Amino acid sequence: MGSRKVTDRQGLSWEGKHVTVAGLGVSGIPAAKVLHGLGARVTVVNDGDDARAREQAAELEALGITVRLGDGATLPEGTELIVTAPGWKPDKPLFAAAAEAGVPVWGDVELAWRLRGPDAAPWLCVTGTNGKTTTTQMLASILKAAGLRTAAVGNIGVSLLDAVLGDEEYDVLAVELSSYQLHWAPSLRAHSATVLNLAPDHLDWHGSMEAYARDKGRVYEGNRVACVYNVADKATEDLVREADVEEGCRAIGFTLGTPGPSQLGVVDGILVDRAFVENRQKNAQELAEVSDVTPPAPHNVANALAAAALARAFGVPPTAVRDGLRAFTPDAHRIAHVADVAGVTYIDDSKATNTHAAEASLAAYESIVWIAGGLAKGATFDELVAKSAPRLRGVVLIGADRALIREALARHAPEVPVVDLDRTDTGAMLAAVQEARRLARAGDTVLLAPACASMDMFVNYNQRGDAFAEAVRELA
Repeated sequence: MGSRKVTDRQGLSWEGKHVTVAGLGVSGIPAAKVLHGLGARVTVVNDGDDARAREQAAELEALGITVRLGDGATLPEGTELIVTAPGWKPDKPLFAAAAEAGVPVWGDVELAWRLRGPDAAPWLCVTGTNGKTTTTQMLASILKAAGLRTAAVGNIGVSLLDAVLGDEEYDVLAVELSSYQLHWAPSLRAHSATVLNLAPDHLDWHGSMEAYARDKGRVYEGNRVACVYNVADKATEDLVREADVEEGCRAIGFTLGTPGPSQLGVVDGILVDRAFVENRQKNAQELAEVSDVTPPAPHNVANALAAAALARAFGVPPTAVRDGLRAFTPDAHRIAHVADVAGVTYIDDSKATNTHAAEASLAAYESIVWIAGGLAKGATFDELVAKSAPRLRGVVLIGADRALIREALARHAPEVPVVDLDRTDTGAMLAAVQEARRLARAGDTVLLAPACASMDMFVNYNQRGDAFAEAVRELA
């Protein structure tokens, strides 16, 4: 991108401005390049100094960008602004030095927001502990079905900077945002937004559940049209009540039950809208059938309702909701049907990396042989096991922190047979699937919903899900 003089939405000129970018990687490198292209004097600081970091540094230095490896704690002299990678924790010494010097700290989302042009596409924003990516992709599919130029961007993998500064013109953007990104985006003001749900996660980064919820709630600040909340999760409604929104912005609930006025919900297998209709006290608009949602598990129907609410807030017609949901295909490893073998259904939900996601997955099936375990990240499992116990035919445990789940099972489901696999080699998943087959009966579901992160045994949850699917195929 060539150098050009650009001012942000507050009139800030970038020419010659001293900006420090904290962190190399998927957000730091694009931010550094964009700022350099806008005429800023950019210094990148990074904690690490390994071969990969040196390779990235060489690429940036060839453009004339200063890179300082192995020291992410010291504030470079003359810094007027820090643009940080979202994963950098707020208690970093660099940020303490910035606060003392009166230097503001932005994330790449904040930077993208401020670089939007005066006629830029509005943002429909999605956050929550679980379901963000699926809901954002559903929303983009519905918007496209309405004939709108759109893209799913943000935490979903497509850079907001690319979306804002690229040549593609959009009518509206479907934006997935993490709690990290929201923490560093103080001036973001969405057209409409949703917090899908709230459960303990990333507390080591935020410091407390209250701080985590507060950062999630930032997505509602300044909303113009609708704040969409989960009727079944009061904490999300509380965040709406606390938000400072524009005059006329509405609180819109979504529920798996019969909706009240200003809500979307489900009636006799039909997704209906009682929010964006005339005379919502008496009328409801059919949007789609539950069978149009893939897969039609309860938590995924909730995702669809949230996506529909945001789309309807933007003025999308009912037929586009139906057509968009029908056209949507979820990403791999999200309650994905792998195969039916000897009357047993095998489901891959490797993306269920925390207890809240696993609880939703377990609630979708009646008789389950559950494959669980991995890195617990400080989670406890008593509530999950107690709620799910009536559905469990058996459990196969894998991974570093499987003992925590085993102990919860002993307390809350002592009658459920448990196989504890004390191995982490490449054949462990095949062994787990074979043990699950032994426990299962015709009509059961073998469900990989680990409730834990994967990095003790696998590179990521994708590799874990692939190993499960390969093991199931061996059975078949």
